[in-house]
Amino acid sequence: MESVSQVALEAAIKCYTDPYLNCDLFQMKAVKSLSCEGGNVILSICMPYASKGIQGAMKQILSTSLEQVEGVEALEMTIDTRITAHQAQNNQPNLDTVKNIIAVASGKGGVGKSTMAVNLALALAAEGARVGILDADIYGPSIGMMLGFPDGSRPGIREEKYFVPLERHGLQAISMAFLTSEETPLVWRGPMVSGALKQLLTQTCWDDLDYLVVDMPPGTGDIQLTLSQTAPVSGSIIVTTPQDIALLDCKKGIEMFRKVDIPVFGVIENMSTHICSHCGHHEPVFGEGGGERIAKEYDTTLLGQMPLHQSIREQTDSGTPTVIAEPDSEIALLYRDIARKIGAQISQQAIAFPNIIASG
Repeated sequence: MESVSQVALEAAIKCYTDPYLNCDLFQMKAVKSLSCEGGNVILSICMPYASKGIQGAMKQILSTSLEQVEGVEALEMTIDTRITAHQAQNNQPNLDTVKNIIAVASGKGGVGKSTMAVNLALALAAEGARVGILDADIYGPSIGMMLGFPDGSRPGIREEKYFVPLERHGLQAISMAFLTSEETPLVWRGPMVSGALKQLLTQTCWDDLDYLVVDMPPGTGDIQLTLSQTAPVSGSIIVTTPQDIALLDCKKGIEMFRKVDIPVFGVIENMSTHICSHCGHHEPVFGEGGGERIAKEYDTTLLGQMPLHQSIREQTDSGTPTVIAEPDSEIALLYRDIARKIGAQISQQAIAFPNIIASG
């Protein structure tokens, strides 16, 4: 029997195009090994971003293509994921136990930014990544409630100066809500708020995170500037609604991140269309097409359009966000699609320098 052609095997693998990077696995440098012994093909793939949701389809497409190569009798394929640290703004050194930081922001309040941040973090985890979430909304922290932590939950303390993040639904989480009570308002000036953010970020013992999602407060104030000056941020996401007033503030958010050299991965249009919980009728109550116009105007990506649906609010209020409560629902799959888009974008950034700042 003639040996199987290596060129034919490689051509068969090139038939698969990654849907998020629009290139083949060799161009992605995702093929780690390819060998053939007596008609038995062994293929090892290592994806550079969290992509568990598409790996089944990838395996099926590659199997069909490779089994058609003359001489192939059997196929052994493994698909793994290895997420690396990528360069942040102004070459800031990465935190020692956090590979990539993603800021989720909005120009104004009330657009569903925190709900988006929580579900995005859960979606990245569902795609196979190690994920943490930091609630940077010091005045109005909500991540604790959204993840179902009871009031009074407190982080552990290590070496009398480091916080040990709480864990829920597979996420590591830290929030000012874990250090105060629901009835205690924070009456702090800007420097105190900035100091609190620095402490939460750099004095938390994150456990080997691929991605840290930071839920930013609305606007373009002290917290945003502190994060850009303190943390190595891989990129940002702007959440908006189709409303003209929200879009105006969305523009300010994009401009702010660009001024501090933080990449904007794209815009997410939340509450894009209302879905009636009784009849399923779709209606764009806040207008339509706004997110797409902003993305085009600022040469960025429309990452997704999320519906306004009663279940999203109910599930988040109950402490089991949609990605956890209904993992196979259309809405959960939309969150996971956005998560893969962001992970894919990060994977194309330059590799970071060796980590030199420890986070605890």
